Amino acid sequence: PSPFTLNNAKLLFSRLDDGVMGGKSITNMDQAQAAAAGAALLFAGTINTDGGGFASIRSPLENSLPKDAKGLKLKYKGDGKTYKVLLSKKGAGGPFAKDPSWQADLATTKSSDDDAISEAILPYESFVPSFGGGGKSRHDMSSFVFHQEEMGQMGLMLSLKLSCGKSNPVETYGEGIFDFKLEIHEIDFV
Repeated sequence: PSPFTLNNAKLLFSRLDDGVMGGKSITNMDQAQAAAAGAALLFAGTINTDGGGFASIRSPLENSLPKDAKGLKLKYKGDGKTYKVLLSKKGAGGPFAKDPSWQADLATTKSSDDDAISEAILPYESFVPSFGGGGKSRHDMSSFVFHQEEMGQMGLMLSLKLSCGKSNPVETYGEGIFDFKLEIHEIDFV
């Protein structure tokens, strides 16, 4: 379990990796659970682009996002990769879903243990709808409107694709088989 709460409810993350579609990437939940006893949620593991290329963790949101909030604030230490922050209705998202997940990129710089914690503000208007997968969506994306009070799940992802659908460059993603590590120290509203 995660040590974090959001809107007076615990965030309880579980992993969802590319193994659901035959991939070989792995999020190390043992590390995430061990980090839960400390000061940071550790989203870490190994990406394998042979047959896949994404790793993610997701948590249900017990309470809806506050109507007066304008976005999310994350405090973190990164590894130079560009991650995605995900928000969706419960059970939404994926190529066959009725409703999209909403994604915003979180570009990180490589941090050492001695480096200061970075902070990012992700306004809700920066989140874009996605149905996952690599092909063209069967949906008209302009028909979807973000309603924060409808969001029932939050997640973090490292993926071959950025939120806009373009490829995540090798410099901010990786290639072949590689490790990743993102420490989240706080998630809050702005």
